[in-house]
Amino acid sequence: MKTLDKLRETMRRDRVFDFVAEGRYPFSQQGRHTVVPGQLDASHGTILYMENVTVEFDGFKALNELTLYIDDGELRCIIGPNGAGKTTMMDVITGKTKLDTGTAYFGQSMDLTRMTEYDIASAGIGRKFQKPTVFPEHSVFNNLELAMQTDKRVWQSLIAKLNGEQLDHIDQVMNTIGLTEQRHNRAALLSHGQKQWLEIGMLLMQNPRLLLIDEPVAGMTHQEMDKTAELLLSLEGKHSIVVVEHDMDFVRSIARKVTVLHEGSVLAEGNMDKVQNDARVIEVYLGE
Repeated sequence: MKTLDKLRETMRRDRVFDFVAEGRYPFSQQGRHTVVPGQLDASHGTILYMENVTVEFDGFKALNELTLYIDDGELRCIIGPNGAGKTTMMDVITGKTKLDTGTAYFGQSMDLTRMTEYDIASAGIGRKFQKPTVFPEHSVFNNLELAMQTDKRVWQSLIAKLNGEQLDHIDQVMNTIGLTEQRHNRAALLSHGQKQWLEIGMLLMQNPRLLLIDEPVAGMTHQEMDKTAELLLSLEGKHSIVVVEHDMDFVRSIARKVTVLHEGSVLAEGNMDKVQNDARVIEVYLGE
């Protein structure tokens, strides 16, 4: 019992249960959550539909009839001044904020407005916040193991053993994020950039179809920024990726298509050359 109590306390301390409650990492919790409605259908090429989405807070429209489409396997950059609605947009996609009007679909049939945060995460939408949140006292390997889609109830965690497929998956993700040499290092000892990559790896352990990544290079060195660009570009095609970022040099290094938000709506959209030469974008954002 002492061993069980110790593990339970460790999991509480390192916020494993908090992650489950927040829907950040959709660990299997039999009987606690509803079944994800519908099946993901990206046969039409578009994986995320947001049409005429409006979100209002005390008379302020954080989103104002926003319409946005993300294609399956696409890498999209979202830019815009503070208050443009970027965070609210991601909150709507992940179910954290409910829209007032409009529609939001994942694939052809999964109505995000009718799904819980957990269901949305389980359906294949992963979100990485600006500040990396990893389990600092656990190794890189153990962080990825904890994020795996397995039964995380305490007793099952005590007796479970990883099979060969699961070990291969961890090794593959570790190689993708460039932390193979740090596999036994505690996350607390990683650099800021490495912690960011580890959290992306924790999302990849869930095999998401859509990744929402908020300001991934904030606080990074130039070398870390270059490695982050390489990482995101390597994921293109395998996942749909939406990157919200303020660093224009970084956006230029990865951008295929850029969407500019302003006052809760799409101001401009297209390749980087088109966007950075748009007079409206220069006036409200790039000219700052």
